[in-house]
Amino acid sequence: MRNAALMLGIIGGLFAMVVGFFGYGYTEVVAKHAEVGQLFGPVENAQLIRVSSFLAPLLALAGGAMAKARALWGGILMLIAAALMYHAFGFGVFTMFPIGFCLVGGLLALAAGKPDEPKAHF
Repeated sequence: MRNAALMLGIIGGLFAMVVGFFGYGYTEVVAKHAEVGQLFGPVENAQLIRVSSFLAPLLALAGGAMAKARALWGGILMLIAAALMYHAFGFGVFTMFPIGFCLVGGLLALAAGKPDEPKAHF
């Protein structure tokens, strides 16, 4: 389970980076060119999107990397990353896989107890 959590966290973090690049870039374009915001829709909370664009992939990648050695901490970080992406970007066609991978990876890391390694976090 720890290996699956590791892979899901890293893949979810990489997908979250792509979403984060576009989210952060869109807030910059709307800030510099207001007509783009009028055409495609305004940004309600640009600071939330910018912070989430940086932190969510970072937490997902760090959580995935920790999942093998420290499953509890890695799982918590991946769940925070999934919640942050959902809160900032919502659930849509581009965010469903990063959110899903981080959520499942976090749950698998939390569920990884004694069967995988002699050191359990419970």
